[in-house]
Amino acid sequence: MTEQTRQLSEQELRAIEEEFDPEARFRTLLRPVAILAGIIMFLLSCYHFYTAGFGIPRATVHRGLHMGVTLFLVFLSFAAFNSGRNRTTGFVILGLPVVDWLFAIGGAVSAFYVPWIYDQLQFRIGNPNSLDIAMGTILLVILLEAVRRSMGWPLPVIAILFICYAWFGRWMPGIFVHPGADWSGIVNHLYLSSQGIYGTALGVIATYVFHFVLFGVMAQKIGLGQLFIDLATAVTGRFAGGPAKVSVISSALLGTISGSSIANTVTTGALTIPAMIKIGFKRHFAAAVEAASSTGGQITPPVMGAVAFLMVEYLGVPLRTILIAAIVPAFMHFFGVLVQVHLEAKRLGIRGLRQEELPKAWKVLREGWLSMFPLLLLVWMLMSGRTPFLSAFWAITACMAVYAIQTVRASGLVAGAKEWAAGIYEGFVSGAKSSLSVTAAAALVGVVIGVVTLTGIGFKIAFMVTSIAQDWAGSVHGFLAFLPFELFSLETLALLFTLMMTAVVCILMGCGIPTTANYIIMVAVAAPVLGMMNVEPLVAHFFVFYYGVLADVTPPVALAAYAASGIAGANAFKAGNTAFRLSMGKALVPFMFVFSPSLLLVTQGFTWSAFVLTFTGAVLGIVALSAAITNWLIGPLLWVERVLLAVAALLMIAPELISTLIGVVILGLITLRQVLTGGAPASNAT
Repeated sequence: MTEQTRQLSEQELRAIEEEFDPEARFRTLLRPVAILAGIIMFLLSCYHFYTAGFGIPRATVHRGLHMGVTLFLVFLSFAAFNSGRNRTTGFVILGLPVVDWLFAIGGAVSAFYVPWIYDQLQFRIGNPNSLDIAMGTILLVILLEAVRRSMGWPLPVIAILFICYAWFGRWMPGIFVHPGADWSGIVNHLYLSSQGIYGTALGVIATYVFHFVLFGVMAQKIGLGQLFIDLATAVTGRFAGGPAKVSVISSALLGTISGSSIANTVTTGALTIPAMIKIGFKRHFAAAVEAASSTGGQITPPVMGAVAFLMVEYLGVPLRTILIAAIVPAFMHFFGVLVQVHLEAKRLGIRGLRQEELPKAWKVLREGWLSMFPLLLLVWMLMSGRTPFLSAFWAITACMAVYAIQTVRASGLVAGAKEWAAGIYEGFVSGAKSSLSVTAAAALVGVVIGVVTLTGIGFKIAFMVTSIAQDWAGSVHGFLAFLPFELFSLETLALLFTLMMTAVVCILMGCGIPTTANYIIMVAVAAPVLGMMNVEPLVAHFFVFYYGVLADVTPPVALAAYAASGIAGANAFKAGNTAFRLSMGKALVPFMFVFSPSLLLVTQGFTWSAFVLTFTGAVLGIVALSAAITNWLIGPLLWVERVLLAVAALLMIAPELISTLIGVVILGLITLRQVLTGGAPASNAT
C-alpha cells in the first residue's frame, strides 16, 4: 500500500458500506420488480408522512400495516445469501426465487391478520384457535428469516434461544427454572398480546422512528450533511491535526440527523480520512478517529439512533427531558476524542490545514444557511413540547420546501419542478428502504421482550448479578481495610461491580446487533439489575444505551471501525482497538452519571453544585486518561506518570470526595512538573 491517498468513488464507498453493514446490502432487482418495490416504498413513506401530520390510526392497525408492508419489501430487497444477492437460481418469478415471493406474501398476510381480527381479540387472547396459532407460527418463522437476511445471524439466534427457554423452562437449572409454556401459550403471548411482536418496540418504530429516518434522508438531500462538513472544516481545520478535528466535529453535527454509525463513517470519512492520512496520521489512527466520532453520533440529540423515542415510551417522560439529559454525556464523548486527537497531533508534530485549503465560514453559512432551517425548526418544536411525529412532519415539510427553492433556483421553474418531484420520490423511497431492517429487528426484539415478561427471567438475572457484585464488594472492602480512611464504601463497591458486569453484557450483546435492538433487549434484561441497586430509571436506561453503542468500536465486531479501515486501507483490528481507545471518554462517563446523576441535568435531586463538581471531575478525568494513553501532556511523560495519570482518572470519576481530590492532586503535580520543565522530554520517558 503506497502512502498516496485518493478520494474513493461513490461506488467504492457504497461497496464498503455494504461489506460492513448488512442493512445496506440491497440486491439488484429486475425493472418490473424494482418499479413495484419503489412504488410501495414511496406509498409507505407517504402514509407515514400523512399520519404524522393528521393523526395515527389505532395502534394495532398502524403497527400491523407498517410491519406487513415492511416484511413484503424485505424479501424483495434482500437476498437469502449475500453472495448471491445479484443472481438467482432455481425456479424464479420476475427475477426473484419463488420462495422469496412466498415469504413476502406470507409475512404480509400474517402481519395483517392481527389487525383484521382485532375486534375479536378480547375474546381470543388466552384461548387462540388453530388459525391464530398457524398465523403466529408463520409470522415468527418469517420474522426470523427477515432479520437474518437484513441484519445477519446474531439477533435471530438470540430470539431462538429465548423461545427455547420459554418452552423448556421446567428443565432449566437452578434459578432459571420456570413452569414453561406450550406452543399455543407462546404464540398467544408473542403474537396476540401487546407484550410481544406488536409491542412497544414496533410501535415506536412505526410511530416515531420512521419519520426521523425519513427526515434524515431529506436533510441530506438538501445538503445539510455537506454543510456540516464544510462548516467543521472552516472552524477547526487550521488547528494541529486539523482534518482529525474536522472529523470529530462534523460527525457530531451529522449525528443530529443520522442514526447509523456506519453510514456516518462512510459519509464523513470519505473526505476526512484521506485528509488525515495526507497530513501525517497513520492509516489505522485516521480510521479510528472517524469510527469513534461517527459512533458518537448515535448518542447525539435529537435523533440518538432512534433510542430517544424508545426512552420516551419506556420511561413515560417527555422527549425534551431525554434530549436535555443526553447533552452533557454526548459532549463528553466528543471532548474525549478531541483531546486525544489534539495530544496525538502535538506528539507527532502534525500541522493543521493551510489557509488555502480551508473554506470560509461566512461563505459556507451564506450559501447553505437555508439548509439549516429544517433542523432548527425540528429542535425548536421538540423543545417546545410538540409531539415527535408532528415535529418530524413539519421538519420534513420544511425540507421539501427548501429543496423546491434550491431546484427552482438552479434549474428554473419548469425544469426545477420536475427535478423536485423526482428528488422527493427518490428521498421517500430511500427513507422507506432505510427503515426496513430496523422495523424487522424491532418486531423480532418484541419476541425477546415477550419471553422476558412471560418467564420473569429479567428479575432472575438481576438477582444473580447483584448477588455476585455484593460478594465481590465484600471481598475488596475487606482487602482495603488496612487504609486509615475509607476510600470506597461497601455500597459504592457493590454498585461499581454491578455496573462493570452490566457494561460487559451490553458490549457483548451489541456485537453485530444494531443500537436500537440492543437497547430494547438490555432494557428488559440489564436495566432491572441496576434498578435493584436503586439506580434511577432514566440513569439506568442511559447506561445500557451508551454501552450498547460502544460495541460498534469494540473488537472483535467493531463494524464502524472496520468500515473506516476499508476507506483508509488500514488493518481493521488495529483500527478497532484504536477506536475503542479513543472512545474511553464514553466508557467512563456512564459510570460518572450513575454515581452522580446531576450530570444528566434532569434527574431527581439535581443541584448545580453537584453538577459543577461532577462535570469538572469528568473533564479533568478525561484529560488525565487521554494523556496517559497518548504519552503526552505538555510534553512526553515518564512511564510512572502515565500510570499515575490513569489512576488519577479513575479516582476523579469516583463519587467519593477524598478519591476525587487525590486524583486532582496527582494531575496537578504532573502538570506542574511539565510546566516547570517546559514540556522537555524526560530522560527516561517512554
